[in-house]
Amino acid sequence: MKKLEMKEKHKLGLGGVAIGTGFENITEEQAHNILQQAWDLGIRYYDTSPWYGLTKSERRFGEFLNKQNRDEFLFSTKVGRLFKEVPKEEVPPTMWENPLPFDYYHDYSADATKKSIEDSLKRTGLDFIDIVYVHDLSEDQVGDRYEYHMEIAKKGAFKVLSDYRSQGIIKAWGMGVNKIRPILDCMEAADPDICLSATQYSILEHEDAVDRLLPAVKKQGVKLVSGAGYNSGYIAGRERYNYKPTIPKGMAEKRANIAAIAKKHDIDIITAAMHFVLAADEFVSIIPGASKIEQVQDNVKALNTKIPAAFWKELKDKKLIYEKAQTPL
Repeated sequence: MKKLEMKEKHKLGLGGVAIGTGFENITEEQAHNILQQAWDLGIRYYDTSPWYGLTKSERRFGEFLNKQNRDEFLFSTKVGRLFKEVPKEEVPPTMWENPLPFDYYHDYSADATKKSIEDSLKRTGLDFIDIVYVHDLSEDQVGDRYEYHMEIAKKGAFKVLSDYRSQGIIKAWGMGVNKIRPILDCMEAADPDICLSATQYSILEHEDAVDRLLPAVKKQGVKLVSGAGYNSGYIAGRERYNYKPTIPKGMAEKRANIAAIAKKHDIDIITAAMHFVLAADEFVSIIPGASKIEQVQDNVKALNTKIPAAFWKELKDKKLIYEKAQTPL
């Protein structure tokens, strides 16, 4: 198998949270139509996880993608949880609106990592996975068991994934997390290629990532993919922020101010948000989800929109984005 190569056609991908019924109960037909629209518009990077919809998203992605030419697209999924089918009444409460009947537990050991990849291949029907992310190994997900799980991952998941990469079973691996620390800890202990950094770098909130994350990954030669680059819909006008209903203080005003300046420059805040992320050298891709085909269309249109330099200058002059943040040339 060839080494991972992120090309221009992979700059905009499709994330799988919404297709896993993350915010509403998307039907099989709707999921297929979203995936078909993404494919028809040239999107060739697809990211999901067995966690999304308790394996539902992964199955839906697989059903669509295994009918396409496997050399035409990149596919990433995640390890870190194992799933066991249970009666419907025993399904634990989660963020998913209509999950499949499974229970789960976190396990970052070597055996669990191998089993998770094996299960993902079975669910999707794909011959191989390009990128595997170690999922949700962060304090916001595992709480005070972070150190415990990280030590297991260092001896388990990290070693297995590096070994699978050297054997050509996968092309690349890294962390898929909502926090900065796990990426830094992983780079210190292992040799990841690419990490999915969710919620840490957006046009609304990026200072900590600029100061701590971007210099560290640049030094190590690790690339980044942006998850929740719209703060899980907040930039698009949803009243949820980073998957939660609580909106940080001052964020509504900041969003309104950026949106107003964008309008003045004949663009919209979604377009600005996408180009802001991709302007950082360390980010090779952004993977917004979609619950409607129109959102896929809007994302592709945004990618192909040129933003005037005066827009970025005004944001910096008004201190709406960090002075050290990279912006498009």
